[in-house]
Amino acid sequence: MLPRGLLKEYSRPLSLLLRGLDACTILLAGCLAYLYRFGDCHLSSAYLLALALGTLLASIVLSFFGLYSSVRGHSFWRHILRLNQALLLFSILLACIGFLTKSGELYSRVWFFLWMLFSLTALLAFRFSLLILLRLMRKRGWNERRVMVIGLGDLGGQLVQTVQQALWTGFRLVAILDEHPEGKPTVISGIPVLKLPANLSDYLHAQPQEIDELWLALPLRAEDEVKKILYQLRHHTLAIRLVLDVFGLGLLKHSITQVDRFSMLDLNASPMVGMNRVIKALEDRVLAVLILILISPLFLLLALAVKLSSKGPIFFKQLRHGWDGRVIKVYKFRTMYEHQEKSGHLTQASAKDQRVTPLGRFLRRTSLDELPQFINVLQGRMSIVGPRPHALQHNEFYKDSINAYMQRHKVKPGITGWAQVNGWRGETETLEKMRKRVEFDLYYIENWSPVFDLQIIFLTLLRGFISRNAY
Repeated sequence: MLPRGLLKEYSRPLSLLLRGLDACTILLAGCLAYLYRFGDCHLSSAYLLALALGTLLASIVLSFFGLYSSVRGHSFWRHILRLNQALLLFSILLACIGFLTKSGELYSRVWFFLWMLFSLTALLAFRFSLLILLRLMRKRGWNERRVMVIGLGDLGGQLVQTVQQALWTGFRLVAILDEHPEGKPTVISGIPVLKLPANLSDYLHAQPQEIDELWLALPLRAEDEVKKILYQLRHHTLAIRLVLDVFGLGLLKHSITQVDRFSMLDLNASPMVGMNRVIKALEDRVLAVLILILISPLFLLLALAVKLSSKGPIFFKQLRHGWDGRVIKVYKFRTMYEHQEKSGHLTQASAKDQRVTPLGRFLRRTSLDELPQFINVLQGRMSIVGPRPHALQHNEFYKDSINAYMQRHKVKPGITGWAQVNGWRGETETLEKMRKRVEFDLYYIENWSPVFDLQIIFLTLLRGFISRNAY
């Protein structure tokens, strides 16, 4: 039998091996596509260069999507989704390189399509096989981590149920220890509930099989109990983890920050710090430039149409809150006749709104009125993906009505967002509709990653820009 923790012990060599196998797969897929297209394997120097560049680029892209980190504790299907997204970005980058270097005519389009198709098929088959093998190994007790949980409050119960629903991750719960188990269930999700022994060290030594980890699911006020447990186990080498009971506090992007020798729990923090900020800025600027170049004919045509359709400026400029609550100026194509709002009052557009021009109604329905916001992205005021910016008056109204409403300004506002691709766009005539939009915005901030941004962009393209909720 393989020793428990085998893959953990050799995780770095295995990661390097996986990178090498993926690179070989990409290379062989390109050769196979050439053989299928041309009937031989005598690749010209141009095709050899493309394969070498593609193999190197694939390794970078796959690493960027986190495909070589441990899948323990993560969704099986999320890994496969990331692989698909990585291959799609890989193919787009190769096509862009061919376009920018004017070398596209050197290569067969059929060969390129087959190369991408064979690469995706082979990598999917390989990853499916690998992940299924890991799941089978962990179900048989190979490479598993045996865990005991201390504490059976709401936090401990939720923790046990979550882990038991994902046994393939390799965490094997052995028992739940509680100081006062009287009146509580004797079994939770198949795991026995036992009384916390007075001498925890002797208890662990007496176990027939070694315990790898101890999870403390205790309330924040249990500092003395945590110290007592740590003292009892000072001679043990097992991993001890404190499961922080912070989920009921409505936190945002909570994480641990190290300041010299002090560890601090971030209760509300922006994900846009350090390298994340650089990646997001590059992502926004590069995509904004490419999109503006591609849509420039349409952009100019719409600008002319707005100017000729009704009296007034081409762009509608409105002050809205941006990152960290700073006031920014947001651009749109003007969609309404010129009019005056009452001081301090802003009326949301609604169905059959008489202020909206016929052209404006079309622009709103198709979201084409948002195109000038790519200029805002280049200015650094907005992102392509993020919570939609609301008018200042709306923020003043909702910030006291919806808990954590202003936390949506922890990132730059976006042209599209997680709320929008899930149907929460357009008029928010009820408090519940705005609450749902904010819920999706906060989920985006809590779970932000470059991969999540790409997923939202793809969903925006897939589901289209037309919405019955846009007036």
